[in-house]
Amino acid sequence: MKHYPNDINEKGLAVDPDTGDPIPTRGKVTREPDLVLSGRTAKELCIELFEKDRQLVTMFDHAAYLGRELMRAQFCLDEGLEYIQD
Repeated sequence: MKHYPNDINEKGLAVDPDTGDPIPTRGKVTREPDLVLSGRTAKELCIELFEKDRQLVTMFDHAAYLGRELMRAQFCLDEGLEYIQD
């Protein structure tokens, strides 16, 4: 699991915090993650995110979204399907 920082501009777009450029939703984007976590299951990654003293997730709606996405990713890995983040 990789985390890439972003800011939200006055138009509501996700932008690169260093350049202020909008982050494209399609195509290849070359950015460096500020955090990389690994685990064998969605549960292991949730423990890394929420149960260690990291203060990574501060909003409940984001926590719920991450839990759903991690479960979808695990399902796709288990079934040999391609995972594309919503």
